[in-house]
Amino acid sequence: MTKHPMATHLHQDAPKTDDEQKSGNYNIFRDSLLRYCGYANEVGESFRYQYPKFVAPSYALAFGYCLADSISAGYQELSVKEDGGNEGTSSKHDTRSKETRAAIAFFDTLLWQSLASVAIPGGVINTIVRATRFTVARTAGLPLAVTTWAPTVMGLGSIPFIIH
Repeated sequence: MTKHPMATHLHQDAPKTDDEQKSGNYNIFRDSLLRYCGYANEVGESFRYQYPKFVAPSYALAFGYCLADSISAGYQELSVKEDGGNEGTSSKHDTRSKETRAAIAFFDTLLWQSLASVAIPGGVINTIVRATRFTVARTAGLPLAVTTWAPTVMGLGSIPFIIH
């Protein structure tokens, strides 16, 4: 049973066995630690005020992950056997051409990954960090270390709740 890209992105299954990896059900972008590259921008957002030059490279890494996963999804659709084999993820009742199915898989994955891995979590982290910074700046008597690092700690601390 194949899963929709959205479902595999949101749900982390148990690690794949060697047999599952060999059978083609293994997706390195979603079933390995590589999937966390899609969330690199969240770390960048957390450190935005301490290391602003770190933000752009973190987004480049996250979007690079999204692009690589999208290319992989399109390639998998192109490698579906026309005789009904199960190398790819397509249904054998789909009447569209391989190229059309590959383009749909590519853009569907790119859109989903860009929103679910980069834009929405990055915006949430940015809001958390900005709100924390606003709050500590208006709270009298806090040590400089707290004022400086509390927004970053709040951003980093919220990442596990956002990505899981």
